[in-house]
Amino acid sequence: MHTPIRPSSWLGNFFTLLFGPKMLVMLLTGFSSGLPLLLTGSTLKFWMREEGLDLTTIGFFGLVGLPYTLKFLWAPFMDRIVPPFGGRRRGWMIITQVFLMIAVASMTFVQPAVHLPAIAGLCLFIAFASASQDIVLDAYRREYLTDEELGIGSSIFVNGYRIGLLASGALALVLAEYLSWPTAYFILGMFMLVGIVATAYAPEPIVETAPPSSLREAFVGPFLEFCQRPGWLSILLFILLYKIGDSMASEMLSPFWVDLEVSKPQIAAIVKTFGFAALLTGGLLAGLVVYRWGIIPSLFIFGLLQMISTAGFAVLAVVGNHLPTLTAVIAFENLTGGMGTTAFVAFMASLTDKRFTATQYALLSSFMGIPRVLAGSVTGLLATWLGWTGFFVVCTLLAIPGLLLIARLRRLTGTPIPQHSPA
Repeated sequence: MHTPIRPSSWLGNFFTLLFGPKMLVMLLTGFSSGLPLLLTGSTLKFWMREEGLDLTTIGFFGLVGLPYTLKFLWAPFMDRIVPPFGGRRRGWMIITQVFLMIAVASMTFVQPAVHLPAIAGLCLFIAFASASQDIVLDAYRREYLTDEELGIGSSIFVNGYRIGLLASGALALVLAEYLSWPTAYFILGMFMLVGIVATAYAPEPIVETAPPSSLREAFVGPFLEFCQRPGWLSILLFILLYKIGDSMASEMLSPFWVDLEVSKPQIAAIVKTFGFAALLTGGLLAGLVVYRWGIIPSLFIFGLLQMISTAGFAVLAVVGNHLPTLTAVIAFENLTGGMGTTAFVAFMASLTDKRFTATQYALLSSFMGIPRVLAGSVTGLLATWLGWTGFFVVCTLLAIPGLLLIARLRRLTGTPIPQHSPA
């Protein structure tokens, strides 16, 4: 488990690492990971609606995202099978990135109103290749970075991921407006060259432990190894609960803005632009804090800040559409959200055994998504029953169980929660 960095020159070491070649690899591969997601999601749905497709058909296209949820099913193959070139991790990275580039660019030759089955097949393949890329990139990040580098590396990767989302979201709409949808998809497909070039120049991680010797070990070994650890149930419970309140609040923000009568220009200027900048800043600050204090103390600090930021929405529900309060709440929520996500991603990576990195991380990240799906499905009922103020108060209180479990994690890892400012 990651331990705090304590030398007197820690800040200099941090910035040396931040601007070093390892973090450039994390930024570019993070971009490659984030780029495909919206191209089969909200961006595609925008194109489909412009082509005149009905809402029922558009809604069913959400099912093409299933590979992201089910990726743990084939992750063991990527732990066990080594491609004939590039190594166990880089080989799979190149394969998935080349397939993604070809598949996204192939969207140039189809139209939603004419070639719907072909688009469905292409999008399903893109989602499968993208989920497979995520499997191997998560494993690569864990094996390429040392424990001390994992926090800042995760923050840079997550920020690259969000820039990829911005390219496949906002930039795609701009390209489609001034060029065409097919041209936009072709250009974005070529953007996958960013990840391909980064992978070509990145080194294969050196892992001392041998990979699984058989497919049976690749499938069964990750479960057996994890379930033999002390406190493994507490760890899984923490993963379920740490961001549940924050996730539930996020699920209902769009209707909250409508009820609060926040205008579309306000949403564009504050929520999308200013909020996105705060999110990136939060991720970078999180890397600094994790590098200085370690993962477990950072989870406690960021979890507490996330809880306070959720409470800010309850305040906003009382105050109403007051621009300074609205701006402050959104900025703080995005800042703390970026922090919490960075530490959480680094924590899950630190839990993996390097024999089964791909499988265990895929399982943990899939497990992390359960609360978002299940708890998120009842948020509308809660908001209707409790009102906006009561709803956000409940979301705030739901952060407490996760924070309390950090004390259990601290005992399991032997990492103290900081009691004083760093020297």
